[in-house]
Amino acid sequence: MTGATGYLGRPLTEALVARGHGVRALVRGASVARLAPRVEPVVGDALDPSPWARAVRAGDVVVQLVGVAHPSPRKALEFERLDRGSAEATAQVARSAGASRLVYVSVAQPAPIMQAYIAARAAGEAAVRATGLPATILRPWYVLGPGHRWPLLLWPFYAMASLLPRSRATARRLGLVTRAQMLAALIQAIESTEPGVEIVEVPEIRRARGRQS
Repeated sequence: MTGATGYLGRPLTEALVARGHGVRALVRGASVARLAPRVEPVVGDALDPSPWARAVRAGDVVVQLVGVAHPSPRKALEFERLDRGSAEATAQVARSAGASRLVYVSVAQPAPIMQAYIAARAAGEAAVRATGLPATILRPWYVLGPGHRWPLLLWPFYAMASLLPRSRATARRLGLVTRAQMLAALIQAIESTEPGVEIVEVPEIRRARGRQS
């Protein structure tokens, strides 16, 4: 897994360990102490596939969570370097190792804003597809949780847009999901045995918590 110390990665690794999964995580040396207990560190850089390649084994599920924190339009160059670069490196590693599945967190699309961010994530999706591996691509727009609650101010606008035929589909595609919903959807993706490439949009992410045991 990449991004194992982050907003989604840390609680996800804790949940996976609790479910009996073995977890290895690519992490910078300075961040090893931030990993959840019983997670095996692989020290390296998400943009350099070399150390990661030595740690991934045939049949592993590879999870790509690395990305720019707190995305905003002014971070276009960072999206191209980190979001796209790390996704392409991880896809290369997964394909070379013969991973059983690749799980990638992308972003809801199309959307009227954040075009550089969406373009970088779309390129990541293309890299995932090009591996030919079974994969799940999750497309949240914004994940609500600790320190990530400001979009709740927009809730009345989402509610109104959902009622109007012209904007209903966009409101649903770009809807808000909670971190608990996102974690449940990720666990479901990691444990999936479905062939081909699955796309999990916001409505499916919202339903995942109810299906997760």
